[in-house]
Amino acid sequence: MLIDTHCHLDAAEFDADREAVIEAARGQGVAGFLVPAVAADNFAAVARLSAANPDCAHAYGIHPLYVKQARDEDVDVLRDRLADRTAVAVGEIGLDGYVVDGDLPRQERFLEVQLKLAVAFGLPVVLHIRRAQDRVLKALRRHRPPGGIAHAFNGSRQQAEAFIGLGFKLGFGGAMTYSGSRRIRELAATLPLSVIVLETDAPDIAPAWGAGQRNDPANIRRMAGVLADLRGMDVGEVIEATGANALAAIPGLGRLRRGRAPGSDCGQ
Repeated sequence: MLIDTHCHLDAAEFDADREAVIEAARGQGVAGFLVPAVAADNFAAVARLSAANPDCAHAYGIHPLYVKQARDEDVDVLRDRLADRTAVAVGEIGLDGYVVDGDLPRQERFLEVQLKLAVAFGLPVVLHIRRAQDRVLKALRRHRPPGGIAHAFNGSRQQAEAFIGLGFKLGFGGAMTYSGSRRIRELAATLPLSVIVLETDAPDIAPAWGAGQRNDPANIRRMAGVLADLRGMDVGEVIEATGANALAAIPGLGRLRRGRAPGSDCGQ
């Protein structure tokens, strides 16, 4: 089962052709999509998208780069949304130490409260981490959510093993397709396959063959091929394993149903 574990199909970049984009991905064999929210303002949009597409699931969360404009009461909105039990994860949440004016202390406050909500609702988390691996690990050790995915993983081997030890899978996608991304490619090639999931982060992190263009979920099949080449494996084995890993990381994805055949359970 080919699953895109991270794609922002609700983004404005897809407003003109969203359904065509989803259908094109299905045509490439994509059986499931996880669409994480980034702010309270788009909770309703990701919920509508998954309600309209049986092979889409959504997560609710406040992205670290959106906490600056977020209101404290948005946490209450998030709590109410999680209470409806339609989300399969809390995300996209985390820390971003790359941007100059990111206000890390405020990011950390939002991360802490969202991890507490994940624990309270028994939901895995989808993590955004840039130049903040150790800070996020510290927060995870304190609150212990039930695993999830470290999205667009770009840390060290030691940090990878720390996330794995806390029950997380690691997301690999567009960055892995560039020959210059040596550390990421080395990790993709040598980490246990059982800890890797595939993702596009569409419309962002375009692969090498589409540099500078909008990234679409259909690209994930070629990304699976890149991972297979890096590991010297058959692409079918990679797709099967990473799909199983996605279901292990985000159990709620097991209730997805294929877009082409709404009666067939993707979790079986």
